[in-house]
Amino acid sequence: MSHPLRGAAAIVGVATAGIGEAAGFTATEILAQASHAALADAGLTLRDVDGLFTNTAVHSHPALSIGEYLGLRPTFSESSSIGGASFVAYLITATMALQARLCDVALICYGSNQRTALGRLEAKSGSQSYEAPYQPRHPITSYALATARHMHRYGTTRAQLAAVAVAARGWAQRNPEAFMRDPLTVDDVLSSRMVSDPITVRDCCLVTDGAGAVVMVRAERAKEFPKAPSYFLGGAMAHWHMQIDQLPDMTVTAATDSGPRAFAMAGLSPRDVDVLQLYDAFTINTILALEDLGFCRKGEGGAFVASGALAPGGSLPVNTNGGGLSCCHPGMYGIFTIIESVRQLRGEAGERQVAGAEIALCNGNGGRLASQVTALLGTAATL
Repeated sequence: MSHPLRGAAAIVGVATAGIGEAAGFTATEILAQASHAALADAGLTLRDVDGLFTNTAVHSHPALSIGEYLGLRPTFSESSSIGGASFVAYLITATMALQARLCDVALICYGSNQRTALGRLEAKSGSQSYEAPYQPRHPITSYALATARHMHRYGTTRAQLAAVAVAARGWAQRNPEAFMRDPLTVDDVLSSRMVSDPITVRDCCLVTDGAGAVVMVRAERAKEFPKAPSYFLGGAMAHWHMQIDQLPDMTVTAATDSGPRAFAMAGLSPRDVDVLQLYDAFTINTILALEDLGFCRKGEGGAFVASGALAPGGSLPVNTNGGGLSCCHPGMYGIFTIIESVRQLRGEAGERQVAGAEIALCNGNGGRLASQVTALLGTAATL
């Protein structure tokens, strides 16, 4: 018997706004722009929305503030935060709320103007009490530790890590929306400025502005809308820690938990996936996600990415919009994994379109390799 959430809801509208630099606009303003555009993509307006799923870095009560700004009076709202993975998690809670008829039209939205408002990462962003005395530069320090550990244990090289960034840039060069589209080579990554050994600036995600929005409805209504629906097939979330020193093994993330449960709900396996959108805050994220989700064995991620599998023309299309490394990273990237998945499933990705894409996997990451949320989306043919 299939899981009751499998195929229960569908995405019928997506949009972005302010990608790269949105000078002169607040985070809330570009969030609103993306929301209006996503609703228009679905043939709807804000008057139709009764479910709100949102979070930002600038509001203490995001659902209340964003709801007020958009003029909404939702019958169901959700703004719990597990970092950048929150928006992939909202796919699960929105599907639950829709299935339970607690709302009829769910709007998932996010916006940040961190590039034009701040311009740089904070040196001690969110330092925890046990780590603070060592003056880490979070989140970079945490990811550098995980990277160094993977290199030590499995022989992963900086050149293999660089291949992740090069593959992402290859896709970004096919995406007019991507913030960085200049050519990038492995040597360019290796010779770029060292930020936190062994991570260079090109191993790090971008610092950009940007907003995204997603509209969901119950599956029974999905075919009423202008665009081909992308159905929720399965999803799961997991988190084991907040501080990186509390992660028992820095080479293993909670995606080893969320991934299998998401696949089980969907009745699928890694070999069924046509396109992956992975939260690539740093190059190590992509390697760990590929291993932990079952696309290659633990410790073999470096060799796998170095083979060219992830890049355009490779065997496993990953981060086809350019990802957080080359397309955008406005503080939290999770919602953009969903948007790119939908564009691929609709066949709307232009030069970067993966032929015959029917099943997409989104994997969100929050904090310091902490929260992991995996979701699978599919076309009508996958139901």
